Amino acid sequence: MRPVQISGTASYLPGEPLTNADIERLVGPLPPEILEGIQVERRHWMIDTETGEHLVNNSEMAATAAKDALSASGLAADDVELLVLSTASPDYLLPPEVTFVQEALGLERCATIEIRSGCAGAVEALDVAQMYLARGTYDNAVVIGSEAISPLLAPVFLGRDPDSIRMRERMNPYNFGDGAGAIVLQAGDGDGRGILAAKIASVGGKRKPGMQIVGAGTHAPVHRQLESKRLVDLQVDVVESGRFTPFVLTEALTELLAAGAVQAEEIDLCIIPEGNAGYMVDELKEAGLLTSEWLALEGKIFENLTEVGATGSAAVPLALDEAWRAGKVSPGDRVMLLAIETSKWKYAGMILDWTAPAPAG
Repeated sequence: MRPVQISGTASYLPGEPLTNADIERLVGPLPPEILEGIQVERRHWMIDTETGEHLVNNSEMAATAAKDALSASGLAADDVELLVLSTASPDYLLPPEVTFVQEALGLERCATIEIRSGCAGAVEALDVAQMYLARGTYDNAVVIGSEAISPLLAPVFLGRDPDSIRMRERMNPYNFGDGAGAIVLQAGDGDGRGILAAKIASVGGKRKPGMQIVGAGTHAPVHRQLESKRLVDLQVDVVESGRFTPFVLTEALTELLAAGAVQAEEIDLCIIPEGNAGYMVDELKEAGLLTSEWLALEGKIFENLTEVGATGSAAVPLALDEAWRAGKVSPGDRVMLLAIETSKWKYAGMILDWTAPAPAG
């Protein structure tokens, strides 16, 4: 099996950032303690907040991130052999969004895979791609996580008086953002550096979804769906998400370290785009889960939730790209990617030795 390495990353965030003051004008205020718990201060949306019209779409965000990641890696679009994309908010149910990215890259032919997932999806996509490269099927791949969540939020506030919007409806617009991140993988030179281990699991087989996008599927007759208050509705169980997330995170950390036969002390940088690291430590402590592994990662956790919001499949690649471009990771560093999603309580993690030099410029 060949080593597989990350050679470059890139991000795309649509438009100017929206502050909490901007969101307050749309949906009304949140109590300070709730706003603090959400932790998001800015986010980017792909819609015009006055009209709901799209300024860009999901596949365009994904394609832009892919092009920039290829440039950062010194590759041309024609070099791409495999595209793997994760999203929970595709342009269409069919064709897969990844094929529109292929088209935008000008590729008549390449291998494409799409993963329908949220926060865990980009790491799942990385794992799928690295297996194809490791066994020699392809020499390079572009992995993309991309989300367009704001179109699901627009019906909450368009044409409505902010004072008439219920408190529980206000929370999602404050929480979520749009964006895309891309990661280029290449088969290594045989020195063993690169991706060391990965672990995925869904641990919510007997639990109700913590987050669900309801509508525009085949779960119910279309004529019944059209009778609903909203054709598509983003539903989040905030209470259960806060209660159960620390348990999922801790299992993910434990299982990933075991899969890689790696000690937490060996990790130089840990990407967990789930929120403020200090806030997370408080949650772990309250749940009785502040283990020695978590303590060993103190000061090593990197996230950017405050700046981009909860971005689903884009969360890990956006955070990783920011860390790389900010000089938080250098060749030789051991990096952990750890993502969970509350949809059906999934997690995906990866441990790798970083090989990409500092980006040009």
